[in-house]
Amino acid sequence: MAKILIVDDDSDMLDLVRRALAKDGHQIHTETDGQRLSPERCQQYDLILLDVMMPGEDGFSVCCRIRTEVDCPILFLTARTEDAALVQGFGLGADDYIKKPFSLAELRARVNAHIRRESRLPAHILKRGGVRFDMQAKTAFAQEHALPFTKGEYAICEYLALHAGQVFTKELLYEAIFGFDAEGNSSAIAEHIKNIRAKLKVCSLNPVETVWGVGYKWRKDNPV
Repeated sequence: MAKILIVDDDSDMLDLVRRALAKDGHQIHTETDGQRLSPERCQQYDLILLDVMMPGEDGFSVCCRIRTEVDCPILFLTARTEDAALVQGFGLGADDYIKKPFSLAELRARVNAHIRRESRLPAHILKRGGVRFDMQAKTAFAQEHALPFTKGEYAICEYLALHAGQVFTKELLYEAIFGFDAEGNSSAIAEHIKNIRAKLKVCSLNPVETVWGVGYKWRKDNPV
């Protein structure tokens, strides 16, 4: 059972999502005003569902304000799936998005996939491509400097590094990491990869390789 916060100014939507997730035994809390969310309050949750289009402070602004102090997955509920909106959302630290309108089955599957991923605690160190993965703490380092990956970015890097040299399509990556393949997943993976590369480039690293027309792989010839 996870403790989940749902933030949406639509009370009918809040009630619908609350009842759907409660069926899986989760403890659900709701909020209609993003401005009332403090990082301290958000730290108590295992996952946050955050509507993008809200009056006052929108979901993007809320995510930006709390992300540096909140470690749990943040999933956007949004009707905005154009590339610019996705780039903005993932750049602010979101782990995923769920497109409105969505089915309750998809909602429950996506939420539970993220929660299952959070509960996995492998207990060893992996070193590949100039990056050292602490697979228990779910952190990555380059030359002893912590890489500022979001949880989704870290999970993608860890999975690719564990299977170095193997090529994965965007769809396979999403399903392997988040456990549920749905419309829009390819865009999510592409934006995560873009952010990963930007953060690795700061350390002069580029282990994630694009295989054009197929997908992505972690270069096998770069062990450390």
